[in-house]
Amino acid sequence: MTKPALSDLLHAAVTAVGGVERPGQVTMAEAVESAVDDGSHLLVQAGTGTGKSLGYLVPALAHGERVVVATATIALQRQLVQRDLPRTVEALHPLLRREPQYAMLKGRSNYLCLHRLHEGAPEDEGDGLFDQFEAAAPTSKLGKDLLRLRDWSDETETGDRDDLTPGVSDRAWSQISVTSRECLGAQRCAYGAECFAEAARERAKLADVVVTNHALLAIDALESAPVLPPHEVLIVDEAHELVSRVTGVATGELTPGRVNRAVKLASKLVNEKAADALLSASEGFERLMELALPGRLEEVPEDLTYALMALRDACRLVLTSLGETRDRSVQDEDAVRKLARASIENVHEVAERIVEGSEYDVLWYERHDRFGASLRVAPLNVSGLLREKLFNERSVVLTSATLRIGRDFNGVAASLGLPPEGTPSTEEGAEDVLQWKGLDVGSPFDYRKQGILYVAKHLSQPGRDSGREDMLDELAELIEAAGGRTLGLFSSMRGAQAAAESLRGRLDHPILLQGEETLGELIRRFADDARTCLFGTLSLWQGVDVPGVNCQLVVMDRIPFPRPDDPLMSARQRDVEQRGGNGFMAVAATHAALLMAQGAGRLIRATGDRGVVAVLDPRLANARYGSFLRSTMPDLWYTTDRNVVRKSLAAIDAAAMTDTE
Repeated sequence: MTKPALSDLLHAAVTAVGGVERPGQVTMAEAVESAVDDGSHLLVQAGTGTGKSLGYLVPALAHGERVVVATATIALQRQLVQRDLPRTVEALHPLLRREPQYAMLKGRSNYLCLHRLHEGAPEDEGDGLFDQFEAAAPTSKLGKDLLRLRDWSDETETGDRDDLTPGVSDRAWSQISVTSRECLGAQRCAYGAECFAEAARERAKLADVVVTNHALLAIDALESAPVLPPHEVLIVDEAHELVSRVTGVATGELTPGRVNRAVKLASKLVNEKAADALLSASEGFERLMELALPGRLEEVPEDLTYALMALRDACRLVLTSLGETRDRSVQDEDAVRKLARASIENVHEVAERIVEGSEYDVLWYERHDRFGASLRVAPLNVSGLLREKLFNERSVVLTSATLRIGRDFNGVAASLGLPPEGTPSTEEGAEDVLQWKGLDVGSPFDYRKQGILYVAKHLSQPGRDSGREDMLDELAELIEAAGGRTLGLFSSMRGAQAAAESLRGRLDHPILLQGEETLGELIRRFADDARTCLFGTLSLWQGVDVPGVNCQLVVMDRIPFPRPDDPLMSARQRDVEQRGGNGFMAVAATHAALLMAQGAGRLIRATGDRGVVAVLDPRLANARYGSFLRSTMPDLWYTTDRNVVRKSLAAIDAAAMTDTE
């Protein structure tokens, strides 16, 4: 049978979703088809409005073999599974003469566990919380959440937490979910035949396209046993987030609370010798953590080494005892033991990892006002891991609106374990060089006509002190000129809170602040009221899609460099410098450039959008690295003239008011 032309398939899909076929989308689809067909690797930068989802879904569906699509956000996963894939499959069915199947797959803890729901959390873990199910009308928030979950379990077809609206607290969800280590397994669980997580895995095994998230992709790469079904092609959307998500999965953490939980779960299940050893080791670790000061540990202190060795060895004794005393005939006992084993294994692995030490790991203490001290260990970088696990056995397509840093893709490629683009495989010792191609398909928007990039070069330079009165004055004047309609992106939550507190006292416009309500509700209220402003930090830099007149001013308080005392970022910067590179540009400036490109991308979301991106940090205009950062942002018309910007905002506001009358 002759394979349908890609142009016909793409046209059918775009028509089905009610979109408009764009040149960049066609170029992207052709490049993805080529990479998939010849098994090569591709990095595609596709600006907002390109229609990149169809740009990779259409050639993926036409491929005929299984394709995994990994995304960073729940919103995009939902868009793919609930909107794009159903319509696209229906449109392509007649042309392909087959109906491609698709499914979503997440980590086990994202699905409701029927065993936990019906049998309750093991004693000492649930603290009697499920007793509230027996109450006629639970009064606490937790009790109400648990009652909702029990009712929802009878209605849901997926058991997927993201399908529960409105959501519940993490504490409530933890009572009815398990990790893969805590799961009894379908064969041994009384509810195995009805298990939501197992059903999701079975659907994925039969699907042509499996939609998952970066975290599960990372687990699949890190664990010895694969969790994703075999596949020839991997497409990573929102690929600028991949390194951060993989690093998060590869990070280990020990806290007194986590260790005490392990002690509590295991002590009643093991012999007295093992229980006493674990209790003694946990007490020693807790005493040490009480004195811990935040910051990186260049070497593991001797007292910490001894404490972790004691913890590691005690965990080994407990695991041995758990194996010796296990009663396989009692299912409830199995659930308790499984939970205890998982908790002990986690403590053992992190303690052993730190004790053994590695030049490729970074170790540091953190201290939180609420949770106390924690000990964390993370990989210096994940490029080697990604190179080995991601690119060697499949064709990989990575796409995002921000992949090209400065003038090329090499910065992002290096973080993924790829060599500079075009490195010849014929060089001596380069037989295994991974070949890849970078492609920027542009954007359908005319950024220079639709928006302005304003840098307030007259302001004082930001310091470690967040109190910048001249910046707050400038922000207030800009909001007044825009008539509200402002998304305020701050480099820290403290800065966002200070700005909200100050401006609420001097402006009539409502100011919403991240953390005072759920993020979804805040964005909805911001999108519904043109006079409203929304202030916040990291989630807003990347997670807001509000086209139209209600978001016409995007403000960044400062260049979002990593904190100078960030242990992992500073270690990575130093590593680059020791290898002869520019650590600041490779790590700090690249980190800031990606965030600023994402933040500026919140402004122009449709062809009719107009507005201003205002950066209230003079370094973007004055510093040598300023041009590098600006080159990564959308190509807006650039100015440092405050009067021009105020007049432009006032004109945009007047036009928006006229359009809505």
